[in-house]
Amino acid sequence: MERERDVATAGRNVHIPVMLDEVLEGLALRENGRYLDGTFGRGGHARAILDRLSADGRLFLMDRDPAAIAVAEKGLATDPRVSLRHDNFAAMGEWPALQGGLDGVLLDLGVSSPQLDDASRGFSFMADAPLDMRMDTTRGISAADFLAEADEAEIADVLWTFGEERFSRRIAKAIVERRATAPIARTGELAELVARCVGRREPGKNPATRTFQALRIRVNAELESVERGLDAALELLNVGGRLAVISFHSLEDRTVKQFIRGHEGRVQGSRRAPPTEAKTARLKPIGKAIFPSEAEVARNPRARSAVLRIAEKLA
Repeated sequence: MERERDVATAGRNVHIPVMLDEVLEGLALRENGRYLDGTFGRGGHARAILDRLSADGRLFLMDRDPAAIAVAEKGLATDPRVSLRHDNFAAMGEWPALQGGLDGVLLDLGVSSPQLDDASRGFSFMADAPLDMRMDTTRGISAADFLAEADEAEIADVLWTFGEERFSRRIAKAIVERRATAPIARTGELAELVARCVGRREPGKNPATRTFQALRIRVNAELESVERGLDAALELLNVGGRLAVISFHSLEDRTVKQFIRGHEGRVQGSRRAPPTEAKTARLKPIGKAIFPSEAEVARNPRARSAVLRIAEKLA
């Protein structure tokens, strides 16, 4: 992948919001506006947005992680300008409070630093822990459950599709053979198995990086959430409202880029197919993709793979 976030070498800057200044500028905040942070995390972006709102402004916060919502409830719930909802941002269209429209939507995609650094969540291969990987621990199946139930072909497909893992079939076969003796229930077991299948092919990158990323995306239906969330955001945004999305790997960024392009009103076509009629333009990209500065990456190594895209809702 073009921009993988390798949790093996990432720093521990757990509360540093990525590209904060660029996000705030991109959202073109109005002090009395209505904004949604659909991925609260630990609130770095949200608090900065709130600081720029007047008493008439509103900030809506969502996160699928109960731990993140607990942080929001403790720190921001008493602010009359703030409303909270424990849910996937993909379901923002189902939140009645948002039906009045929004002037900006922020989505900071992927796994958060606190999730990575809490070994018990099972996202990282840096510590041995239960193989969970669910962002919302109150629902869904864990990565261990998936590996126990899926057939070899499905496992291989997930590793290839969501991790672009060249050894996907070899790893899937080894997983199925291993589980016939005992279930793979811990991160350390899985990382060790993958390392035996793959070896160390890329200096500085743990051989299990792609496998862990692929399983995390599958368990949390991340790409489906991005697609649903972008569709919902477009409908909720007021004319002139801004959409700001931070992605951390190429699959996410490609989805965001294609979504914006698909609503620009361009004539679609290729050398192999005739052009299709241009749709009514509903979004306008604001500038090109934005990447973190060298100074930010030095402060926060986990920002190095981030890319920010901004778009504005048209009439």
